Amino acid sequence: MSNQNRSFTVAVVGATGAVGETMLNILAERDFPVGKLHALASARSAGGTVEFAGEKIDVQDLATFDPAGVDIALFSAGGSVSKEYAPKFAAAGAVVIDNSSAFRYDDDVPLVVSEVNPEAAQDRPRGIIANPNCSTMQMLVALAPLHREYGIERINVATYQSVSGAGRSALEELGRQTGALLNFQDPEPQRFPVQIAFNLIPHIDEFLDNGFTKEEMKMVWETRKILGDDSIQVNPTAVRVPVFYGHSEAVAIETRKKVTPQQARELLARSPGVEVVDDPKAGVYPTPVTHASGNDPVYVGRIREDLSHPRGLNLWIVADNIRKGAALNAVQVAELVAKNG
Repeated sequence: MSNQNRSFTVAVVGATGAVGETMLNILAERDFPVGKLHALASARSAGGTVEFAGEKIDVQDLATFDPAGVDIALFSAGGSVSKEYAPKFAAAGAVVIDNSSAFRYDDDVPLVVSEVNPEAAQDRPRGIIANPNCSTMQMLVALAPLHREYGIERINVATYQSVSGAGRSALEELGRQTGALLNFQDPEPQRFPVQIAFNLIPHIDEFLDNGFTKEEMKMVWETRKILGDDSIQVNPTAVRVPVFYGHSEAVAIETRKKVTPQQARELLARSPGVEVVDDPKAGVYPTPVTHASGNDPVYVGRIREDLSHPRGLNLWIVADNIRKGAALNAVQVAELVAKNG
């Protein structure tokens, strides 16, 4: 059955947050067939309004909202909210697309990147689809085509993650500290353990017993699940940097079959969701500000052979973490659900 002319009742949970607002914008930009939209948030944010397609929508209290009749629910309100409310929405008949890590590692919840494993969205026994972590997401949009063609054995990755990944309070902290330092005042760390302005913090999420952070281990677990290959070795270091929007990653891969930089460029140039920006001699390479911020693609540059490994390739991968890393992929997954009923 075609759903081309059908409209859907859509709920956005966490509608007042940075990702929720972007979800609303992208639903409108992409002309998603929204018949009715519910903007939901905590009691603290309820009663205000958000904008959708040029109209003001009242924000309703999630705790008292009845999910009956909702077709698709986009959740971006944190793991504890998702754990409590996503099953209730699914039980009422909605397909839930969840942006938290609450369900990502459950075997009966598909973890979907729209360009990488779209078919997985159709097998959702609990009515829930998980959106991957932002740093894993952009990396795999670029690496999945290379893995399918050449086989990736090992990934070394260092991330340079913007503060927007830690929410609005983190954006405000970077702005406030930058202003304070430029006025020769002391910056007060509140949201981060140490000063973020003009600094780098190799600490995102909590540290685990193996010395890695949870953010780093998400890249290990999620890469294997999304690519369906537990043999891939991933060695990540995740770093928070004083950038407002856009995550960057220095990635070194080791492949089963050798791939030349030119072969990689040609393959990536025709891969969905990827834009190759790679002419370093002319000063052309992707950065979060000049390319990623506010845009949809995953940008790849600095593609070169690894000097230390005969089948190694280095890449620099940049994307807007709020768009492709969260909101855009959630809407693209919703489009897959709408298309297939």
